[in-house]
Amino acid sequence: MSAAGTGKIAIVTGAAHGIGRAMTLGLLDAGHSVMANDVDEDSLAALTADAGDTKTRLKTIVADVGRDESAGRIVAATREAFGGLDILINNAGVGPNTVRPPKLGGGAKPTGDFRSVEPQDFRRILEVNTVAPFLMTRAAVGPMVEQRWGRVINVTTSLDSMWRKGMLPYGGSKAANEAHCCIMAEELAGTGVTVNILVPGGPVNTRLVGDNFTPAEKQKLIQPEIMVTPLLWLVSPATDKITGKRFIAAFWDKNLPADQAAEKCSALMAWQQLGRQAIFPGA
Repeated sequence: MSAAGTGKIAIVTGAAHGIGRAMTLGLLDAGHSVMANDVDEDSLAALTADAGDTKTRLKTIVADVGRDESAGRIVAATREAFGGLDILINNAGVGPNTVRPPKLGGGAKPTGDFRSVEPQDFRRILEVNTVAPFLMTRAAVGPMVEQRWGRVINVTTSLDSMWRKGMLPYGGSKAANEAHCCIMAEELAGTGVTVNILVPGGPVNTRLVGDNFTPAEKQKLIQPEIMVTPLLWLVSPATDKITGKRFIAAFWDKNLPADQAAEKCSALMAWQQLGRQAIFPGA
């Protein structure tokens, strides 16, 4: 782990565009070091150019996180480049437009229903949105547990997008991701490694919205940079005891102290608020 008082070492998947790009630049500006992962080599090069003076703390790696072998390679490259690993941000994702492109100006209303989804597209979305965060976390937490400090932050989606019409298989892929985070947070309790969810809070002006919105409508969407302030709080020592929660960036009030802003925009991860429903004692 990086020395106390200095920047931490992070991996950001899906770092070349949108939310991932904003979070990567935000971490760099705050003094952290980042291994930026994406499948788009040219856009990673553009990210490095845009990092300016902070690019000395930025490394990039081209890898498809949907492939089993990528997680170990990304973690190994990070530890070799920076000498450690403190933070994992599972941001890479495939959006619903991949399987059901919407009509221009239709808002978040994909065309067709689940019968139009091809099996290979269904599997690809689950590989990137559900399996990849598991593989990355599995590969990354070993060094974090050894040093008794680490952060895992997954980007899922709004709860209503997990079940809303037209969102299969995207909604289910993100719901599974969040459920897995809830389990991992419990299983890592007491190790010094926390697992939390950070979501923007609605449609974001990124490539994932595709042609859901007209150019004028896109300017009214949530902007990717909204993620940076709560992210920097989540990776700070102030959150050593905070795990198993979801944070909605759009509800973060910068006029409040960080702990109060966090409380205002936080909720239980997944569906814990529904209560236990198993019939077995202690379940």
